[in-house]
Amino acid sequence: MGASNAYLTWIDLTASDRDKVRRVLDLFNEQGTVNELGLGPIRDFLSDALFPGTSVLHTRLRYVLFIPWIHRRLEERAHQVKDVAAEARALAERLAAAFPGRVYVEVQRHGMAVEQRTEPGLLEIAYGLELPLVATNECFFADTGMFEAHDALVCVAEGRYVEEDDRRRLTPHHRFKSAAEMRQLFADLPEAVDNTLVIARRCAVMAEMRDPILPPFATDSGRSEVAELRARAHEGLERRLEVHVYTPTMTAEEREEKARPYRERVDYELGIIEGMGFPGYFLIVSDFIQWAKEHGIPVGPGRGSGAGSAVAWALTITDLDPLRFGLLFERFLNPERVSMPDFDVDFCQDRRDEVIRYVQDKYGHDKVAQIITFGKLQARAVLRDVGRVLQMPYGQVDRICKMVPNNPANPMTLPEALDSEPELRAERDGDSTVGHMIDIGTRLEGLYRHASTHAAGVVIGDRTLDELVPLYRDPRSDMPVTQFNMKWVEQAGL
Repeated sequence: MGASNAYLTWIDLTASDRDKVRRVLDLFNEQGTVNELGLGPIRDFLSDALFPGTSVLHTRLRYVLFIPWIHRRLEERAHQVKDVAAEARALAERLAAAFPGRVYVEVQRHGMAVEQRTEPGLLEIAYGLELPLVATNECFFADTGMFEAHDALVCVAEGRYVEEDDRRRLTPHHRFKSAAEMRQLFADLPEAVDNTLVIARRCAVMAEMRDPILPPFATDSGRSEVAELRARAHEGLERRLEVHVYTPTMTAEEREEKARPYRERVDYELGIIEGMGFPGYFLIVSDFIQWAKEHGIPVGPGRGSGAGSAVAWALTITDLDPLRFGLLFERFLNPERVSMPDFDVDFCQDRRDEVIRYVQDKYGHDKVAQIITFGKLQARAVLRDVGRVLQMPYGQVDRICKMVPNNPANPMTLPEALDSEPELRAERDGDSTVGHMIDIGTRLEGLYRHASTHAAGVVIGDRTLDELVPLYRDPRSDMPVTQFNMKWVEQAGL
């Protein structure tokens, strides 16, 4: 696999618009090796909450190239077109010098007036500096049938109304176009379309799938993780036996007879845990649970398959005796079904943040993050959102939304609600505005509405997390969040 370099497209270079930077990443297969550079440069850009500006040219010359797109600048400074053109050319010269053979001038044709005004200037820069052109098409939806629904979704995201004139608008051309359509659209610039294939052939990097990566667990005794886990498990088991299994009237022989199945079970589990490489996981989990208990933070007794582990019981990760209740360890960890162990741990919601801060302080703030989750547009919510951007009366929208049966455990879709609720069908058929709202809502239902943070999902890495996954910053928190959801962070090694 070759080296990774990236090209980037954005709308504006000004600091005031950094939060709206549009980043289109591509990977290049020249000079160096992926082993040397890896995906770190790309993760850096995806993980930056704010773009550091053009000073990046001086620090990452081997990694990235930029394609400036000056449409936003031209819109804001239409009375200074000559200055904008000169500025664009100067920047293109700087980029071409910094990234020889890797700068492309992007041309797009979505039928927008600003594109028609700027294209001659972009072509002049490309031909004047002998830079290759590349034809691209921003894809926001699959086909023209989704244009109106997507336009409503843009209004939902930006808190605007469909009828407003001074808002961001796309066109039906912002769809996924076929190669034939692109060839026809850029028939006068065939080399710009050809270069999309050139760039594709220079791509040679993909996200890696990794086995679980755990941070090392530092021990005060200097023992290895395996020895430390064995020592803590056996010590903890003896304490558990004294409190929960032995009685004051038992003889030494009776105590030994009672203890034998527990000791055999712990030794059996330790063998599997060590063989699968998870001693560190048990030590890490037991450490922050014990810290929470020592600081008076309520912790649940354990639930799920993890309650079947005698080692977890000995380490006070759980408070359920698996032998007494006949719980199976193999449901939790099984060498024939290799996967990360997963303890379901319940902390008091009022003090959960204290536990997370402890983990951050212990392992490093750049090695600990929460997990992202995505909220979807469900039937009632999507109708409320669409009704608002269509400026329908709140009372009318609220009344129609309440016609959709509400079952949080098994949410009903709009098509299902229409099939089962004759009153809702009558509203749709009898009022064209309501029919329009339901039609748009049906097309948007199930799409992601927003990013949020998993209530209690936390990952810990053995290295800075931006070396493993891209990160996101929730504006309401100073703690980083993975851009991969729970399913994909595990495949990334977390």
